[in-house]
Amino acid sequence: MPIAQEGDRILLLSRRGRRFFVNLRRGDRFHTHKGVIEHDDMIGAPYGAPVVTHLDETYYLMRPSIHDELMSLKRVTQIIYPKEIGMILLKLDVCAGRRVIEAGTGSGALTMGLAHAVYPNGAVYSYESRPEMLRVARANLERVALGGVVEFVERDIAQGFVHQDADALFLDVREPWDYISQAMDALADGGHLGVLVPTTNQIVILLEELAHRPFVAIEVLEILLRHYKPVPGRLRPEDTMVGHTGYLLFARKVAPRPGGASDPVDAALDEDEEAGEDAL
Repeated sequence: MPIAQEGDRILLLSRRGRRFFVNLRRGDRFHTHKGVIEHDDMIGAPYGAPVVTHLDETYYLMRPSIHDELMSLKRVTQIIYPKEIGMILLKLDVCAGRRVIEAGTGSGALTMGLAHAVYPNGAVYSYESRPEMLRVARANLERVALGGVVEFVERDIAQGFVHQDADALFLDVREPWDYISQAMDALADGGHLGVLVPTTNQIVILLEELAHRPFVAIEVLEILLRHYKPVPGRLRPEDTMVGHTGYLLFARKVAPRPGGASDPVDAALDEDEEAGEDAL
């Protein structure tokens, strides 16, 4: 049975879902408006166990999930949210051992999701031209002990990517269509490309650019998230929802045709393909 040890970063979770992060140190105390908990009372306790404050308020000792960590990281920029990150990880086939390039580190939310997925023997190469962003992201990744699989690169990607033959590459930058050539050079044949942009006109420009490049299976999607009140007998949607945060585009890089000629992809489906998709 896993137990909490000194030095662990733990999560105290209330029955109503309130979350508090604590780094366990002998002799320390955790203070809340609901009372005090001694760190010594949590060290050695099994995960999932109830812990009680001196005012008789109960919390539960948990290991933080990657979702918990993502939603609590220090932010100095808009982050990519878990609702997109989950789809990105699946669409880019990110798993242990993969080599993934990310352009646009920001606060490191997607970096954290990628690092968690490729751990322990994969690698994430995160490119960012702003040193202040890299400092924040590096601290966020070190806080969750994932810095070892991430290489932060301070570089303008207009100069190209240092790393090559990546399994996947994700662009979260302004005007990503300007860097498709650089992405092509860095991706292995058969590799996955992902892009996030906030507006439809940017998607149109991207589609026009990709139509003349060796990319296939192009998809564009948007993810909306609506929570429900978990109350038996009166289940209903929450008053607010997580609506539009960005459009995602995914594609696969292909090898050139024999003789070296590229195979431009027509972004428009023909009638037979449209009919086949409608039947699915």
